[in-house]
Amino acid sequence: MSKLTETLNNFLDLDEKSLQAFLENGHILKISKSKKLIEEGEVSEFLFFIQKGSVRSYYFRDDKDITISFSLEGEFITSMSSFITQTPSYENIEAMEDCEMWCISHKSLMDLFEEYHDLERAYRLLLEQYYIRLEEHLIFSKFKNARERYEELIQYKPEIIQKASVGQIASFLDMSIETLSRIRASL
Repeated sequence: MSKLTETLNNFLDLDEKSLQAFLENGHILKISKSKKLIEEGEVSEFLFFIQKGSVRSYYFRDDKDITISFSLEGEFITSMSSFITQTPSYENIEAMEDCEMWCISHKSLMDLFEEYHDLERAYRLLLEQYYIRLEEHLIFSKFKNARERYEELIQYKPEIIQKASVGQIASFLDMSIETLSRIRASL
């Protein structure tokens, strides 16, 4: 649990009692490569922390698989809008490799917030970080050219290049596989 504890303490120094309650209310989940954590149309009941492995979030549009994010070890993942509102998800979240996750249910988390207000604050800070990443990705995808988007991916998440397929990377970067291949060849 040290990676999870370290990540939580990066948001704020949690009281030991709060931290223990949080850890005790979750459990470990192991999933195989290509297995889905969340499917479109399901309510996201869990917040996951990736202890080992990587996942991608995607949706379908016009029968095309569109990758919207990649998440790696040390990151939290869920279909955030579904988890917060407890309504059906528009996205799928799939393991890109065998994964080990720590997870906590929405109900358990909400119950903990009633008793441990520092956990609620940590959650708010987690949501703020999520929002910032979402905004940066929006800017990243709208205002940078294809080469700049690929270079930024290499700079900030180079592990994705080894873990995701060329099609998934191209989809995430909003370019064709051919364009991605040309960019890679020119570097």
